[in-house]
Amino acid sequence: MTALFTLLPEAVGTIDADNKAAILALLAERFAGIYGLDPSLVREQLEERERLGSTGFGRGVAIPHARVPGIAAPVAVFLRLNRPVAFDAADDMPVDLVFGLLSPEQAGAAHLHALAAISRMMRDERMHTALSQAPGDEAVYGLLSNVIDRDAA
Repeated sequence: MTALFTLLPEAVGTIDADNKAAILALLAERFAGIYGLDPSLVREQLEERERLGSTGFGRGVAIPHARVPGIAAPVAVFLRLNRPVAFDAADDMPVDLVFGLLSPEQAGAAHLHALAAISRMMRDERMHTALSQAPGDEAVYGLLSNVIDRDAA
């Protein structure tokens, strides 16, 4: 079985952002640079999804996601924030972990399966703590890729 989504090492980073709009813009830029997408299109799609309801998952996590043209399979970006930022989350807590997901336009079930896998991963208390306390982006990527690889097996 293959992974439900691709997360490349350079798709993991630590950023400074002052608000939700800045997070979505930085997320779009990261997606565009790594996966060869149009940053304005990605940002527009993420913002459009956000208008339907906040992707603030709770417990300091947001999972912004959208479907976009130009990709063949779901791709992800993971960002840690240096400071928590208000994100209109369900529990009203600011977020400091952002797991972005983009899927092909027609990827109905694939998008939902990838989203469910990310949601499960972020609900796991040990994983949440490990991601928050990891010493750097390389360690974060190692934690995430181990779970992604395990889930694909």
